[in-house]
Amino acid sequence: MVTAVTRDAREQHVWEALAQIPDPEIPAISLVDLGVIGSVAFDADRLRVDVLPTFIGCPAVDVMRQQVGDRLRELGVARDVEVKVSYIPPWTSERITPAGRERLRLSGFAPPHSGPLSAAGAGLDELTMLSIAECPYCGSRNTTLENPFGPTLCRAIYHCAGCNQPFEQMKRV
Repeated sequence: MVTAVTRDAREQHVWEALAQIPDPEIPAISLVDLGVIGSVAFDADRLRVDVLPTFIGCPAVDVMRQQVGDRLRELGVARDVEVKVSYIPPWTSERITPAGRERLRLSGFAPPHSGPLSAAGAGLDELTMLSIAECPYCGSRNTTLENPFGPTLCRAIYHCAGCNQPFEQMKRV
């Protein structure tokens, strides 16, 4: 029988391993810091991990599932490892950790806005894009939205007039 202490230690070990797996689209941030690992649960010698995609139809979800399953099977923490895609709870940009937000910024991505929106953005049930985003390179707010459709659904493209750099901002969801 697994004691609570052993179970907590195994779960902690799993979370530490998951924190080392980079996001397939933005390798500077881990799956844990991106907030896409929804839960880790042991049932006897079976481990279940829920992955919360940033969007329905996320092109990286199969790669994430494979990376998570492979890494946890390598650890040998459970006889059986199941990695499931779940939309409950839904992923939101608020799940990105402070360390993850900083890693995004250092990699040239503007993290999604956090905190209250202006009155113009209040109550929206859809992706929130700011007309002005803070440049991750120079910190200027002299930026413009160039294209709301970035390379993936979760990102938009901006341009900074301060340092003349294009950059992507993760959308607030």
